[in-house]
Amino acid sequence: MQQTLTIREGGWGQLGSEATDIRRSVFIEEQGVSQQEEWDGRDGECRHFLALKDGLPVGTARLLPDAHIGRVAVLAEARGLGVGVALMRAAIDSVRRQGLPAVELAAQTHALDFYSRLGFEAYGPAFLDAGIPHRNMRLSLGGP
Repeated sequence: MQQTLTIREGGWGQLGSEATDIRRSVFIEEQGVSQQEEWDGRDGECRHFLALKDGLPVGTARLLPDAHIGRVAVLAEARGLGVGVALMRAAIDSVRRQGLPAVELAAQTHALDFYSRLGFEAYGPAFLDAGIPHRNMRLSLGGP
């Protein structure tokens, strides 16, 4: 049977409940990020993306107004199924629709290859965020 993957895009009011559950599971429970660091008060100003596999929420990401993608999280049981790629493509497409020249993110270093395959390039030194090593990455969207 073919499984379906859909991405919903919307505000925190529409997608926040499901996104909260996923982020709590991945970042707070699995990776040990503190609640204070995870809930930074910026969700209300972001575009959110929710991945549904056969109708069940399995992944999320957010897009800050300055074209930074963050809080990309996929539940353990849904990893390796293309959920992260679908979320990233949806967020990148949203930035393209806004006409912005580039997308940036801070990638956990273990995920650098994942983002590189999507065209992102790492720059600058590694740094700790919530006790986890990260590097900044950028994807140029070209322009006229």
